[in-house]
Amino acid sequence: MPLTNPWLSGPTPNKRLDRERLEERILNLLSSQNMCVLATTGPDGPLATPVRYYPLGFAVLFTAAPRSPKMRNIAADPRVSVGIFAPLVGLASSRGAQLFGTARVLDPQHPDRAHYWTAFRWENEHAERGRPLSEPPEDTLVVIEAERIVYTEHWLRREGFAPRQFWRR
Repeated sequence: MPLTNPWLSGPTPNKRLDRERLEERILNLLSSQNMCVLATTGPDGPLATPVRYYPLGFAVLFTAAPRSPKMRNIAADPRVSVGIFAPLVGLASSRGAQLFGTARVLDPQHPDRAHYWTAFRWENEHAERGRPLSEPPEDTLVVIEAERIVYTEHWLRREGFAPRQFWRR
């Protein structure tokens, strides 16, 4: 039987990408997707929540209702994990990242908010909800700056690199 991607068979390579190439691939993934799964922990145990996000460098940003379960969990323990992945067709197309960091909740008066808010495309959500674009929202902004990232891309095997790569801030 012919193999579609013969480079997937055999031993898995363990060679590491240099930091610049790894960062380029991670940033490409973060900027080419808009959905993630946010993992938090609360009194009832783990919670995995799909969230629409916007990237800024190695940070992901989203807004959330202050009383939502994910926000209650973040208030109790701001350590989070975020899973981002590209659509999967088969093993060769497997591409994703696990980001680990501490969630920061920035209210509208927070001095760091303006830096992140410029990357947040609130206009899309306002248009969806029929709200005027002349009135920017005052929603709470959640920022997760990745402290470490586990990046997976099986296509890297073609060039002799390990499909799982590790990044730290």
